Amino acid sequence: MTAIPFTRGVPSSDMLPVADLEQAAVTALREDGARALAYSPGGYMPLREWIGERHRVDPARVLLVNGSLQGVAFLAQHLFLGRGGVAITEDPTYDRTLISLRTFGAEVVAVPVTPAGVDVDALERTLAQRPARMLYLIPTFQNPSGVSLPEQGRRRVVELARRHEVLVVEDDPYGLLRFEGEPAPTLHELDGGDNVVYSCSFTKTVAPGIRTGYLLLPEQMAGAMARLSENTLIAPNTFAEAALAAYCRAGKFEPNVERATATLKQRRDAMEAALREHFPAGARWTTPEGGYFYWVDLPEQIDTAELLPQAAERGVPYISGKEFSPRGRSSLRLAFSAVAPEQISEGVARLGALFSEALTPAGV
Repeated sequence: MTAIPFTRGVPSSDMLPVADLEQAAVTALREDGARALAYSPGGYMPLREWIGERHRVDPARVLLVNGSLQGVAFLAQHLFLGRGGVAITEDPTYDRTLISLRTFGAEVVAVPVTPAGVDVDALERTLAQRPARMLYLIPTFQNPSGVSLPEQGRRRVVELARRHEVLVVEDDPYGLLRFEGEPAPTLHELDGGDNVVYSCSFTKTVAPGIRTGYLLLPEQMAGAMARLSENTLIAPNTFAEAALAAYCRAGKFEPNVERATATLKQRRDAMEAALREHFPAGARWTTPEGGYFYWVDLPEQIDTAELLPQAAERGVPYISGKEFSPRGRSSLRLAFSAVAPEQISEGVARLGALFSEALTPAGV
């Protein structure tokens, strides 16, 4: 039986711009080889400058990291290590961020996610009750739920964070991968960058193996975060960053995003159709307008963690909702990014049969 994994939110091999990155690496070595092969604390400056131009910020406020998760870990270390305090997150949210926050001593307080993004009313009540150091949000094509926060809600979040003096960390690795609908301004744009750290990555838009992400930092944090980075690893992967800079300067970034978005939309459409056809009555989900993921709530009789071994036997592993939320017992995340449309239909059919069997009383 062919394995059809719905686990990892990564692009499939056919989506990777191998030839363009090969040429970019050659260009980086030919035109700036000495700098591309040296330490570069804070990250390779030509790439920081390109990012600064895109976001209209001083390159000194751009910190390159080995994937955006490392950036979030640096922020958690900076804010919580030795001091403790509260970090507010969405529920559900990215599981590895939860690990980083707890590793560095944060008390995590979660606010529910609705089909329209984080519940801003619940966030307001939480901030009034629990002073926090960090508010971590994925407002666009959220991982794992796939939902997005509308502009009005984003404006309220920015205002609430200022009023309660809590730093917002906006994680936005999927925002450019939009299939339909109008984009809302980022929290960073609405705030002006004084109280919002913007975290992004080239993992989802170019390739995961280049391990390059970045933070846009408030001016008052840039120096401390640069020192933390240098003291931890001296410098991130300068050669990968130099190749990526050459790739971006050659005008390859935007066309690849368009190509990836078109491919991902086909896969999203295939999963939507398959879920409607094969999943049992009572299953609920919000159709994502972009990104990599579906979050499905199944009837409460089902424990998705308990069914994982059976799903693996049928060649269709997924991530149980318990990894992202204590309320995720009957939920699961399905990543469609790395699976071809025809495989998506087959894989969802296998899962639908498994879940339907779990709902059928013994002996019936």
